[in-house]
Amino acid sequence: MQTLRVDLGERSYPIHIGADVLARVELFTPHIAGRQVAIVTNTTVAPLYLQRLLQTLADYQVTPIILADGEVFKTWETLQTIFDALLTARHDRSTTVIALGGGVIGDMAGFAAACYQRGVDFIQVPTTLLSQVDSSVGGKTGINHPLGKNMVGAFYQPKAVLIDTSSLTTLPARELSAGMAEVIKYGLICDAPFLDWLERHMPALLALDPKALTEVIEHSCAAKARVVKADERETGVRATLNLGHTFGHAIETHMGYGVWLHGEAVAAGTVMALEMSRRLGWLTCAERDRGIRLLQSAGLPVVPPTSMSVADFRNHMAVDKKVLAGRLRLVLLTQMGAAVVTGDFPEEILEATLATDYRALVAQLNEQ
Repeated sequence: MQTLRVDLGERSYPIHIGADVLARVELFTPHIAGRQVAIVTNTTVAPLYLQRLLQTLADYQVTPIILADGEVFKTWETLQTIFDALLTARHDRSTTVIALGGGVIGDMAGFAAACYQRGVDFIQVPTTLLSQVDSSVGGKTGINHPLGKNMVGAFYQPKAVLIDTSSLTTLPARELSAGMAEVIKYGLICDAPFLDWLERHMPALLALDPKALTEVIEHSCAAKARVVKADERETGVRATLNLGHTFGHAIETHMGYGVWLHGEAVAAGTVMALEMSRRLGWLTCAERDRGIRLLQSAGLPVVPPTSMSVADFRNHMAVDKKVLAGRLRLVLLTQMGAAVVTGDFPEEILEATLATDYRALVAQLNEQ
């Protein structure tokens, strides 16, 4: 097992990564203050892993809370279901909420923990690649609003992140690919050598090679931990972790939450960010194409929805957490492995980026 640490002073916490972590009660007990535990999970994950975790926590008073599965349920109404269960079972301020599932469960369980009785402890137990390499680390919690993704929430750090790599063996291939979008992001924004590694090891990752998966999770979590330590509340460098997300969130909101998986929308959004960086003269065509090929090799979509117009993108992008004083800011690449958050770009460059025929661009690339 590998152990990392998110260094946030008195709010620091460990990230444990390894096979069969769910069965190791000694990894849970240091982070459970009282006797009450609420496990928040969903209808997909519960049949696979809830019983195993209940056995591990047999000495505690456990309340399972099983939610419907899907991004479409990341709402106030579902959050109320968590509060109803906690209050019905009379959970007090010493309770610990455990998020057992992917990014949606982690975000909602964390937000519920941040709100319940003005804050109770919680532990992240992510079961998807996307949540293991990204969303479970760093304390971002929240829900979606019909007008914008993740626009309601709180920064609330977990007591621990326990990553059981064996849970990936039951992950659908589409979900695995979606997680790779966030993995590739780290190489693009802050670690160019990691791109070389990913290009060599992508087949092994998609084949669920345990060694390769453990390495990629550890590498990604270490990168996320460094950024969170430097900028916990996303006032500076942490915003670079949102490469492709402004475009991607627009896709998710417009198409309907859950139609495109988050990682799929981020992948298409990353292609748009690569293209805009090229139009600004920061990347070459060859560098843009390299990024597109890597996303393709992970089985990710690289063409935004053809049904979305420039106006559609603009309308949704206007409701983004990086908008400051009415000015849209985007995460772009100044070079492969280096990112910047900027609102200083010509409007015609953004317009041209949104109007690009990405289907034709990718078709031409694939013919080369």
